[in-house]
Amino acid sequence: MRKFIKIQSLLLLLLYVSAEPDTSISPMEKTEQQALYSAIQALVGNWWNGSDLYPDPCGWTPIQGVSCDLFDGFWYITAINIGPIQDNSLECSQNPEISHNLFKLKHLKSLSFFDCFHYPITLPNMNWENLAGSLESLEFRTNPGLIGEIPTGLCSLKRLQSLVLMDNRFTDELPMNLGNLTELKRLVLAGNHLSGRIPASLGGLTELLIVDFSSNFLSGSLPSTFCGLISLLKLDLSSNVLDGKLPIEIGKLKNLTLLDLRNNLFSGGLPQSLQDMVSLEEMLLANNPTMGGNLMEIDWGNLQNLIILDLSNMGLIGKIPESIAEMRRLRFLAMDNNQLTGKLSPKFADMPSVNSLYLDGNNLTGKLEFSEEFYGKMGRRFAVWSNPNLCYPVGLLPKSHIPFGVKQCQEQASISSSGLKTELGKRNPNQNANFMASHAFSGSAFGGFWCYVLVKEMVTFLLVTLLL
Repeated sequence: MRKFIKIQSLLLLLLYVSAEPDTSISPMEKTEQQALYSAIQALVGNWWNGSDLYPDPCGWTPIQGVSCDLFDGFWYITAINIGPIQDNSLECSQNPEISHNLFKLKHLKSLSFFDCFHYPITLPNMNWENLAGSLESLEFRTNPGLIGEIPTGLCSLKRLQSLVLMDNRFTDELPMNLGNLTELKRLVLAGNHLSGRIPASLGGLTELLIVDFSSNFLSGSLPSTFCGLISLLKLDLSSNVLDGKLPIEIGKLKNLTLLDLRNNLFSGGLPQSLQDMVSLEEMLLANNPTMGGNLMEIDWGNLQNLIILDLSNMGLIGKIPESIAEMRRLRFLAMDNNQLTGKLSPKFADMPSVNSLYLDGNNLTGKLEFSEEFYGKMGRRFAVWSNPNLCYPVGLLPKSHIPFGVKQCQEQASISSSGLKTELGKRNPNQNANFMASHAFSGSAFGGFWCYVLVKEMVTFLLVTLLL
């Protein structure tokens, strides 16, 4: 009986398996297969014979970096990744080409090239519209030979969600019709030689989450339309030549976690609306020497999520507001090389997370009133040198905890030579003799210079007494 049940179960299992489609033997359109082989061969070299090496590229002989999917019972290519990503990845030849056959892969969703083009080559401007109905991600990373303009044909990819053209050698201005890519969530054009202004039309890409135009030669002001990108999480425009005032509407970017505007030429001070960017974790505005402005105009205590605040070399004036010390998550604070004045509040030592505090190169004054424990924890990461009128208290700190480059506070005023002369003039000869005797041998207290002054005064006094 048990044997019969086992045989019955086996038969049912075989029937179930036979009912499932066998995708390993699903056909692939001949035109699709040939387009794939030709496109890859143009990139990796003529030695590559796809039909011999990978006769079933979506089945039992898959190609590294190539992905497939089934559409209406046929295999189609959905992703191609070229470059030394893994040990057996497809790598470009010395003279790779982008074949027109690449644009025949009508279900292609993702296309990326990493470290592929090392000799001068430009991207084609034609045929991109053939991928408009499918392509969602396009990436060219670290291709030093990729030159010329960003093709305007890329702007026909209406379903594109990620466009990454990073660390190449693209030149000229950004295409004005980039604003047509309304489904974009990531736009990264960093590390090229792009110039000109940022198109205001980009402000219409309301789905954007990441914008990175860093390390280019972009100029002009930041379009106020950018402030309408309320879904934006990261905005990096660092290392360009952007100028003008920051838009007062920038505070509308309430979801932004990274704002990086370092190494530009912005001016006009910091807009008060920065205090409304309550999701910010990193605010990097350093090396905008013409920015100027007063930090007291912003309620920094609103930015409770801030972890890094870099305001170095911005031409800032005025006092350092105590509200900065209210940021409980702040770890890194840099305001060095500005024109900040006034005393440094001891409340900065109470910040629970701070481990780097750079305030050197300002005009801060007064006495540092921090604990020995604070100096020990911070070490050289507490930088307050090059503040000529700043000092630390006498005798309260061991030498190992003395803040580097800061002088000791002078608790007692030294007696000047003119003061000695005045004092001598007020005393009678006997008093002067006693006074000089009591001070003439205190060289250890006054130093060699003052010994010289006292001896000189004594000799002068004796000569005058003899002449009288």
